[in-house]
Amino acid sequence: MSSHSDAIKFAYWVPNVSGGLVISNIEQRTGWDIDYNRKLAQIAEANGFDYALSQIRFTAGYGADNQHESVSFSHALLAATTTLKVIAAILPGPWNPALAAKQIATINHLTNGRVSVNVVSGWFRGEFAAIGELWLDHDERYRRSEEFIRALRGIWTEDSFTLKGDFYRFTNYSMKPKPIEPLPEIFQGGSSRAARDMASRVSDWYFTNGNTPEEIRKQVDDIRTKAKANGHKVRIGVNAFAIARESEQEARAVLDEIIAKANPEAVQGFADQVKNAGKASPEGEGNWAKSSLEDLVQYNDGFRSNLIGTPEQIAERILKLKDAGADLILLGFLHFQEEVEFFGKRVIPLVRELEAARDRELIAAE
Repeated sequence: MSSHSDAIKFAYWVPNVSGGLVISNIEQRTGWDIDYNRKLAQIAEANGFDYALSQIRFTAGYGADNQHESVSFSHALLAATTTLKVIAAILPGPWNPALAAKQIATINHLTNGRVSVNVVSGWFRGEFAAIGELWLDHDERYRRSEEFIRALRGIWTEDSFTLKGDFYRFTNYSMKPKPIEPLPEIFQGGSSRAARDMASRVSDWYFTNGNTPEEIRKQVDDIRTKAKANGHKVRIGVNAFAIARESEQEARAVLDEIIAKANPEAVQGFADQVKNAGKASPEGEGNWAKSSLEDLVQYNDGFRSNLIGTPEQIAERILKLKDAGADLILLGFLHFQEEVEFFGKRVIPLVRELEAARDRELIAAE
């Protein structure tokens, strides 16, 4: 490791889907409309956040009856900000790589290169059935996603791009203008072996569900070992639901209330759907494979990362996640505008102080 560690990055989930980030009847002062989200993006940008991640859902349900489409919504947030990067979620199946490559290249030019993509490998079987899209087995979804990413990169970098794939075929395809360099970053999610293997070959970033530093470290070691063998580098993002309060007792009380007021029918509906995701992986290690119903109250196991307590406690836990290999923390909140601001003002500066102290120790030790 170099003597200066790269500063850990911060992202937040864009609430472009109704119902907030927990499946609970607790009050959530979070709006899914554009006015709320424009203001939220500006608050995040002003308070030290690097990225925002928009969500992709097609079907109303699971406590989320309304949702705005991710790419167009991301563009609106980029238009309302100047430095924030926005990651648009894209779903192979509904999107063809030619459409995605063109869409993202145009937004890249319109926003001075601030758009990225998160390639989602299909997680709601019911959605695919409703819109008449073929549902592939778990590992086949990742094979398609990998081909999708190879197509995106090829279209963005080559003239006369040709691909004879199992899912996509291109013949002497030239798209111009190409994106501004550096190319849009490609993120992906997952925890399964197929997801990790794909990341180690093609993705810039790998998002994993919330977990302990020990469990994160196992995934990171696996991905980095495989990526190195492939001559590839991949960075790691970890999901977390943050509850930062003046006292640990106050923060824990919020968590208890979220779980006590969980919407059991919606949580169970979500649980039934995600069985088609992680538990469907051959080795049973995918996202949600080991999630309890309490974990599922927050869509991506965010409670497991344990960023619940005082700003000082949370900053120290973020450093532990960083030590485990995390390069980015992807955050969900109960009341987004006020809590993103609080987190940016109170937690991020403490993380930067801890990182600076760590760097000074490393330099002194040299």
